[in-house]
Amino acid sequence: MKKQYLWFIILSFLVIGCELEQLPEATTSRAAVFGSPQGLELYTNSFYTMLPNGNGSTTRDAMSDYLAVKEIPTFLQAAFAPTNSSGWDWGDLRNINYFLKFNTDPAVPVAVRNNYNGIARFFRAYFYFNKVVRFGNVPWINKPLSVSDTLILYGGRDSRTLVMDSVLADINYACQNITSTSDATRSLVTKYVAYALKARICLFEGTFRKYHTELNLTSSANTWLTEAAAAAKAVMDAGIYSIYTAGGTTKAYRTLFTNTTPIASEVMLAAVMDLTLNELHDANWAYTSGTYWVKGSFIRSFINTYLKDDGTPFTNTAGWQTMLFKDEVKGRDKRLQQTIRLGDYKRLSNGALIPAPPLFTYTFTGYQPIKWTLDDMYYDTRDLNNNSVALFRYAEVLLTFAEAKAELGTLTDAEWAATIGVLRSRAGITGGLSTLPTVVDPYLKATYFPEITSPVILEVRRERGIELCLEGFRFADILRWKRGELMKMEWNGFYVPELKTPMDLNEDGKMDVVFYQGTKPSPALSGVEYVNVSATVGTSQNSQRLKNDTYGELTWMNNLTRTWNDRNYYYPIPATDLITNPNLGQNPGW
Repeated sequence: MKKQYLWFIILSFLVIGCELEQLPEATTSRAAVFGSPQGLELYTNSFYTMLPNGNGSTTRDAMSDYLAVKEIPTFLQAAFAPTNSSGWDWGDLRNINYFLKFNTDPAVPVAVRNNYNGIARFFRAYFYFNKVVRFGNVPWINKPLSVSDTLILYGGRDSRTLVMDSVLADINYACQNITSTSDATRSLVTKYVAYALKARICLFEGTFRKYHTELNLTSSANTWLTEAAAAAKAVMDAGIYSIYTAGGTTKAYRTLFTNTTPIASEVMLAAVMDLTLNELHDANWAYTSGTYWVKGSFIRSFINTYLKDDGTPFTNTAGWQTMLFKDEVKGRDKRLQQTIRLGDYKRLSNGALIPAPPLFTYTFTGYQPIKWTLDDMYYDTRDLNNNSVALFRYAEVLLTFAEAKAELGTLTDAEWAATIGVLRSRAGITGGLSTLPTVVDPYLKATYFPEITSPVILEVRRERGIELCLEGFRFADILRWKRGELMKMEWNGFYVPELKTPMDLNEDGKMDVVFYQGTKPSPALSGVEYVNVSATVGTSQNSQRLKNDTYGELTWMNNLTRTWNDRNYYYPIPATDLITNPNLGQNPGW
């Protein structure tokens, strides 16, 4: 993230980070840091390394229900065990707690100290929220530990209620005490970024408690959902942000993810790239390489959830099951063409724009992502991307408000229009923008959320999945909705009517791909990809097949098993950490 990189000059004054089970070390010479606003600013800048950088943000959905990838994630394999787990690191927390303990110098005005304490507590809330999402119960520690704190260093974990109540207190303090209301660079935490984080945290906790009835915390779920709605409303009422619409329905959405500088009207906090500082990311390399990343490809089941442009479900269309790729992508939510390669999508190569249909070198399903990539092949090798990466967006705030109110059963027509309606309008959808939905979409319910009977909740979840796809929210959403079974969804692709028949995927008059079994057709057509969907290739079982052998939807890795059990709603405490401190106890099932 582009911010003040001078914070490294104070590292000699900072406490040394440590694991929770490591003995902490003390430090000296604090006056130079805590005795001036400049010192406080430099110290708090060190917290920003906790946020995802460009690379970490564009590929965080590698483990989600809507992406097929080249290997089954280890977490979804039966052999996954505490020895494979990670994430039990506490150095960032010690850094924050050290700051909060010693930010007491009377030479700095109280309001200034409180502002920087607010930033510190924003990051402590962020830190603990991520720990709870990953592990469930964790120890709550609000001071830098000393060598004498053996009861804490080797103690057990605290209850979820204690930890999350403490997180709520931290983020409330941040909302009340951070003085900056808007940062033009969109690279610094402000009061309303804090409100956005509060909304995110409270929505997660409220829905997690509602749907995870085994916790016996359902009675407090609505309290958290009410807090989520109120925090989101605070951002909405501030009047600082709005949904970006410049460029119209076919360009505005994707511009948010390809622009070099953050689109300040909608982006609240971003990882900002800077070529002079060599702060770049690798989205193009990840999404246009068959070997570098996981070759992430959207599955057809998810693509089916994109509405038609009149606001009706695509799966209400007669014959959708056998519709060809070139036809199924027409007349749809305009975010679809800004999320995957389709139609007349083109890329720059040596100064010339050339058609760029889905390439099976890079996709398993035919639904190849473009959301984070730049349309110039120059960026396809290594980490060269200079487009900023949004970490908090106003669209998420609107979705949080809508979902919290829908879960509470209090979302009104006017609130629907101001949230879901606004987002769908940007996407070129013309119907159902001003009134709450009253009819359940049978496909969405049966495929994704069979236990949900409310058409409002179903549609809000549809919208969240589409609007925020590839932004790193999906796995946490699956956890809080208690829909882990979605992680076992079939990795399916577009429909192939027959073998050895060339397909023109973008209707430019040139054939793009041929699917075959056995011997590759000869003579081969120039510029056409040939994809072998035989049961075996050589001596190995082939993972790229057609559902009905010689026709049907593409499938990927149907021959391998993905595992999901209730224990997967939390990661196990890593084995090495549990050996060091057995009092932590292991999560159930691990």
